[in-house]
Amino acid sequence: MTSESAVTLIRGKGHYVDDIVFPDMAYLKVVRSRFARARLTRVDGGMTGHELKTILPSVGEGASGQQAVNLSVLSTERVNYVGQPVAAVLGESPYEAEDMAESVDVEYEPLRPVMDPEESLRSEPIHPGTASNVFGAAELGADFEIEAPVVLERRLFNARVAPNPLETRGIVVRYDGSRLTVWLPTQSVHSIRKGMATAMGLPPESVRVVQTDTGGAFGTKSSLYPEYVVAAYAAIKHRRPIKWIETRSEHLVATNQGRGARGSMKVYADRKGRVLGLKADILVDGGAYPVGSGAFTPRFIGYQVTGPYDIRNVFVRTRSAYTNKVPVGPYRGAGRPEAAFFVERMLDMLADELKMDPVDVRLANAASEQITTPLGMKVDPLKPFLEGALEALGYRSKRGHIGFSCFVLVPAAQPGESARLKVADGIVNAWLGGTSHGQEHGVMVKSLLAEHLGVPGDRVRFHGADTDELGEGVGTWGSRGAMMGGMALIEAAKKAKEDVTAKHGSYSADRLLASDLDVKAFYTPSEQHTSLGANLVEVVQDPMRGVRAKECYAYYDVGRPINRAMVESQIIGGSAQAVGQVLYEEARFGEDGQSLTGSIGDAGLPTTMEIPNITVLLAPTKSPLDHGAKGVGESPTIGVPPAMVRAIERLTGREITATPVAQELLF
Repeated sequence: MTSESAVTLIRGKGHYVDDIVFPDMAYLKVVRSRFARARLTRVDGGMTGHELKTILPSVGEGASGQQAVNLSVLSTERVNYVGQPVAAVLGESPYEAEDMAESVDVEYEPLRPVMDPEESLRSEPIHPGTASNVFGAAELGADFEIEAPVVLERRLFNARVAPNPLETRGIVVRYDGSRLTVWLPTQSVHSIRKGMATAMGLPPESVRVVQTDTGGAFGTKSSLYPEYVVAAYAAIKHRRPIKWIETRSEHLVATNQGRGARGSMKVYADRKGRVLGLKADILVDGGAYPVGSGAFTPRFIGYQVTGPYDIRNVFVRTRSAYTNKVPVGPYRGAGRPEAAFFVERMLDMLADELKMDPVDVRLANAASEQITTPLGMKVDPLKPFLEGALEALGYRSKRGHIGFSCFVLVPAAQPGESARLKVADGIVNAWLGGTSHGQEHGVMVKSLLAEHLGVPGDRVRFHGADTDELGEGVGTWGSRGAMMGGMALIEAAKKAKEDVTAKHGSYSADRLLASDLDVKAFYTPSEQHTSLGANLVEVVQDPMRGVRAKECYAYYDVGRPINRAMVESQIIGGSAQAVGQVLYEEARFGEDGQSLTGSIGDAGLPTTMEIPNITVLLAPTKSPLDHGAKGVGESPTIGVPPAMVRAIERLTGREITATPVAQELLF
């Protein structure tokens, strides 16, 4: 089944934010810091922070006793990363705005930047008035001391990457004297409305947020950014529609980046491969401000650092450290891939130490029943799933340079999701609190309404997210779209069916379509829902590329696939991103804090020539939810990297501890 929105996009008739044009529109250009760390001694021209005294508040807590660190929308005293906004100008066209930005005079007093998170732990605080450069710190589990025949220690790294969706960030804002209307590509119209209202000092009901067609997101479009607030301020001040569209070069320096985590891992095991205990010290390169996910990510990585395995003794220390880089933010997986990389690499290395097959080490640590890890993560029975995966993937009979991984996916289910159904003129109109940015929510909506209300697809209209149409909602991220959005839709369908039954004594689709009905529902999950997955990757030597991924196999427990074609598409796309992270992608910086990733070519995105054959296999299960679905969107970025790194390790005969893999190891 293909939705109307997909057909529209395929025909080139999408309506993206840059397609919005008003006759009296002005165009915003942001003037950005040229230095990674400096005092601002003068900013002359355009809108400045002395005029727009607005901050983006911290997300999460700092270290004990640490005062809050806030990001000024336009900096006035200091800058702490290359690309940080310091001023903004308006033009009658994008080209005029670009020219006007050149007229803004900014004087700096450069300071030595801190670029490495470990150096940051030893350095004086980047932010005056703070006690240290540590934020988002936590300890998980209980410390332990045990005697073990095998003790293995490694330091593992995931470098930073730029999210690089096809469509960069952008926004259009219009103010009519009493109400602010915002159009933008986003993962949550409701979080943007809340953040915008707070930043602008407006009541939420005076802000309307409408999602445009969204050309990819991957976590990067879940946040409120300084540029959005500047555009809103300009719209209110000048009573004109304001448009800001990010360039690709701006994206590479000014949009929150992902990954940037390192783990010091210590595994205690017996000679049969059974892990007796695990200690981890997780450090995240949080960037200059805690406005993305830096405060949250270390704890989330630590929470999952056991993977799906039955490890009884666990102690984890987690921290983010300020550096003079753009803040770290959620990127497809948002902590899940980092945790899986750390534990899967350690199990592979343990297998090498014991001269065991890596899958036998995993089987030795797989429970036959559901477990709850010492850190509180619920995991379905791993052993039967793992045995099924090995059989389905043909692991034992495979030859060549292969790697295998197993993981648990923890969807961002809480706090649930909302839905609305409005019947008018024989059409069922549907809205979800979670928005679509490539996942084809419309197909899911039509499938579930046909199943639960008996309404044919041509009588259903799925609408883009709009806070005026659905005032409450959460968003689409963390593999939650079908799980939570689908359940909210089913709850709304139940209400609609009850309403028709109450009026007519019984329910039929014809009676529903003839009615005038408007219902809303919010579904809140009563328990944690996780799912299991496994990947097998084969790599080969390539004279041009050094190493190339030849085959990538996925065996995932997605529950009931409501839209199988989209499930497979999500897995294929995520696998491509994972290959990029392993072989090519890195947001690199010089010692002076300047970005060395100056273009999308420098960012290392793989082309179709570098993407392997991808085979998708689905485990025959259902979730306990009414629709039977489980999460899937982030699974490939969790499972593919450790499997592929192991395959490269087997090809090269050299131990690998980081992504991207060093080029000298590939040739």
